[in-house]
Order: sequence, then C-alpha cells, then structure tokens
Amino acid sequence: MSLSDFLPQRRPVWVLMTASAVCSLIVLDTNIVAVSLPAIARSLNAGFADLEWVVSAYMLAFAACLLPAGSIADRWGRRRTMLVGLVGFILASLACGAAETTTAMNIARAIKGVGSALLLTSALAVIGHTFHEERERMRAWSFWGGCMGLAMTIAPVFGGIVTAWLGWRWIFYLNLPIGLLLLTLVWRCIDESRDPQAARLDPLGSLCFSAGLFGVIWALIGGSEAGWTSTATLGRAGAGVLLLMLFIVVELRQQRPMVDLALFRSPRFIGAVLAMFGYATSAQVMMTFLPLYMQNAFGHTSVGAGLAMLPFAISMVIWPRIGPWLGRHLPMHGVLVLGLVLVGIGNALTALAAPTLYYGWVALGMLVTGAGAGLLNGDTQKNIMACVPRTRTGMASGISTTTRFTGIVLAVGGLGGVLATRTRAMLDSGTAPADADFVQRVLSGDALQAALALPPALRDSALALARDSFAHGFASLLGAAAVVALLSALAVHLLMREQPLSRQSARRPRPAADWVGP
Repeated sequence: MSLSDFLPQRRPVWVLMTASAVCSLIVLDTNIVAVSLPAIARSLNAGFADLEWVVSAYMLAFAACLLPAGSIADRWGRRRTMLVGLVGFILASLACGAAETTTAMNIARAIKGVGSALLLTSALAVIGHTFHEERERMRAWSFWGGCMGLAMTIAPVFGGIVTAWLGWRWIFYLNLPIGLLLLTLVWRCIDESRDPQAARLDPLGSLCFSAGLFGVIWALIGGSEAGWTSTATLGRAGAGVLLLMLFIVVELRQQRPMVDLALFRSPRFIGAVLAMFGYATSAQVMMTFLPLYMQNAFGHTSVGAGLAMLPFAISMVIWPRIGPWLGRHLPMHGVLVLGLVLVGIGNALTALAAPTLYYGWVALGMLVTGAGAGLLNGDTQKNIMACVPRTRTGMASGISTTTRFTGIVLAVGGLGGVLATRTRAMLDSGTAPADADFVQRVLSGDALQAALALPPALRDSALALARDSFAHGFASLLGAAAVVALLSALAVHLLMREQPLSRQSARRPRPAADWVGP
C-alpha cells in the first residue's frame, strides 16, 4: 500500500470539495479583514483613507481582473490557473502579514486581488466542467453555496478571535498553511481542462476599465480630505469617467469583446444587473463598515464586534432558502424588488437606531437588512443568467460578478466619504479638541485609543463626543445606502416589469452562482 492510496483521488466529490474550499478561502479572507481594521490602523499609523485603500486595493484588483481571468482560465487551463492563483494568493498573504507600511500593505492586497480573481473564475469553471447532468449540477452548486454561506458567517467572529489572541498579522499568515493544503488538493484532485473557443484576452479593454475604476475610487476616497469640489478630486473623477467611456468604445470596436454591450439592449438584463449593483452597494458593503461602528460606538473588542454582527450574517444565510418559495408567488423580478426594499428599510431602521447606541434596535435593523441581502444573494445572478441565451451565460456571469465587486468598491469609497464628512463635521462642532490625528483615529475605528492619547481631564468628554460623532456619521452612511437601495428597487421594477425573457423557455435558471459573496 503506497502513500497515494491515502490521498484524495480525482473523483467528482473531491473536485467539488476542493473547488468549494478554494472559493470559501476567498470569501473568508475578504470578510475577515474588516474587524481587524482598527488594529491595522493602530499598528501602521494609518488614517481612514488608508484603511479604505486596504479594502479597496483588493476589491479593485479583483473586480478589474475577473473578466480577463475567465479567459485566461479557459484558454490556458483551469487547473494551471488555479495553481498559479493559489501561489500568488499565498505569497501576497505573506507580504500582507509582514507589511510595515500601508503602501506595502495595499500593493500586497492588490496582488492578492489578482490571485483571488484567478482562483474564483477557475474554480467556478472546474465545477461547471465536472458536473453536467442537471440534477447533479444543482446539487453541486447547492453544496458550493452552502460553503460560501458558512465562510461568510464565521468570518467576522473568526477574524475577531485571531486579531485578539494572535494579532492582526495572523489573519494573513494563517492563509499560508491553508493555501499549501489547497495546493496539494488541487494538484491531486483536479484534472486539466480548457476551452479552445474561449474569447481572446482584451488587454486594452482591461486597462481602460481598471484605470477608469481606479480614478473614480481615488476621487471618492480622497474627496473628504481634499474637498469634493477640489481640482484634485474633480480631475481624478473626470479622468476615471473618460477612461470608462473609452472602455465602452474599445469594446464596441472589438470583434469578440470582453463585454458584449449588446446584452444591455434588454431592459430586463439592465434591471437584473442594476439589482446586483444595488445589492452590492447598499448591503454587501456593510461587512466593511459594521465592524468599525461596533468597535467605535459600543467600544467592542474585535471579538465582540464579530459577535455583534451575527444577526446580519445569520439572516443573510437563512433567507436564500426562503427566496425560492417567495419566487413561486411573485413575478420573476418580484424577489429582487422585495430584497432591495428590505435592504432599504433595514438600513433606514439601523440609521435611526445607530445614534441611540441601543444594540437591540441596531440588531433589528441588521436582521431586516440581512433578510433583504439574503434574498438578493440567492436571486440576483439567477435573474441575470435567465435574461440571456445559454451561449452567453459565461459572459453574463462574468458581468454579474464584476458588477458585484465594482459596486462594493465604489460603495467603500462613496459611503466612506459620507461617513468621514459627517463625522468630521460633528467632531468640529464639539467642545473637545478635534485635531487631525484625533479625527483620523476616530474614523479608523479606534475612538478609545484616540481619547486615551489626550490629557486625562479631556478623555471622558472626548470619548463621548467621538462615539456620538461616529454614530451620527454611520447613520448618515446608512441613510445614503437606504436611498440607493430604494431607488434601485424602483428602477428594477420599472425596467423588468412585463419584459419578455430573451430565452425561449422560462425554466428555472441554473443556480450557478447562488453564493454568499464578500
């Protein structure tokens, strides 16, 4: 009996478990960082804009590379792409843990985002290639979605425990042994597969899209400090918009474009994509901001913040199971509209409760927001996939996933700007000193340490002002998110009502991306 007898074989169950574990690692890593942001800020002497870039550098690289990563995986080999993505992810995790400056951290986070894009696209392609029969395929995606939900649920608590017991650097270092194990499983369990007919790479389109998105994000993140009408902010935003317009021109001139803009001639497709964007910007982005609020306003530790977020996370996992039942009693777009309305109501409730610092009301708002997010998580991509012919499902899936992460990264910049502007205004109106360092530490989720750095006679009043200011800033953020969700619900209803499907059959679409994303 040899060692190979004890190792996993290339059987479908091992393929599914390995690919699901790879995707779960991405979801876990994406959501685990948020609760450690105050500790990272304290260690690296980072301001609020620096922390926004810690999140955005990863998300921006991820969103920008998803579409070309799919072509790379199909043409170069999915197994090979997954192995390269894992190596990049592991090395970038090591660099994140060892970073001594925010610049080094953000470069490593961007590299990690590229690795994650390669991992996600190749893992999804492997599952789709392995499971063909419809019932078998549905079971495989159901298992995969369950893994994603579990990873999302445990991420805040696990991140809090690691940060409190081992230090924030270990949320990155722990990726090393996990990544090495996954490298072994991918090498052992997954066969190589390719699609020779896959679209060619589109370097000019990729460059225009990523550079344009970077310009807009740079303007949003820097706007609260440089001024929203400053030359720097307007110049960055203008350059970003021009590059995104150039991206559209490039795609229109391509014989085989990375994004077929003809899909957007369908109002139903536009509505489904808009639902994904509204969901990402008003609900999924809360995984970044809720930990800061919990630690700042309530004085929770990183562990306490993770536990305090459980109503949102658990509700988000439960409600996708209710979505199919609702779908049998509502129009095809009804679940999307209902989900966005619930997110809007939940954000509004939480906005009203946030300044009171009464956790029970905040938890109720999180439950409602999580319910809407759960419905959208289980229905957004299904609707997108149902709007296009089967020959276009790969491209439509790429557009959907790119929209998801683009929405998150834009919301981190935009809603973060609302939070920073409102919190600064509240601090400036108070009697306690609010110098630049104090403001930055409060915005970074470290109000207690900011107050402790002041003379003893000022600490209590400064801490009370800091918590109240951040709570009001967070309420303004949630109010803006509620408006986005409700306007998205209205637009989705107007675009998708009584619009025929482009598919001849309205069969239940494949649950190919019923996943709980970062």
